[in-house]
Amino acid sequence: MSTKRLGFKRSNQLRREYKLAELENPIQGKHYGRVAAGSNLVLLDADVAQAFPTANAVNEALRLLVTVARTTVQNGKRTRPRA
Repeated sequence: MSTKRLGFKRSNQLRREYKLAELENPIQGKHYGRVAAGSNLVLLDADVAQAFPTANAVNEALRLLVTVARTTVQNGKRTRPRA
C-alpha cells in the first residue's frame, strides 16, 4: 500500500522525540551483555526443527532425555539418583 493512499506524506525530517546526537555515534553491541545474560538461544538444524516445531516440544523432549540420562542401572534395577 502506498503512502499516498494512506493520506500522509513522508518527511525526511527526524521526529522531535529522537535526539540526533544520540543517533550519530551508535555503539555496536551496546545491549549484548544484558540480552545474553537473560537468554539461552540454540539454533536447530532443519531436520530437528521439523521434528520439534515449537519451543515447548523441544523443552519436553530435552526434559525427558535428562530424566532418562539420570536413570542408572545398578544390579539389574533401574534407580534414579537423588538430586
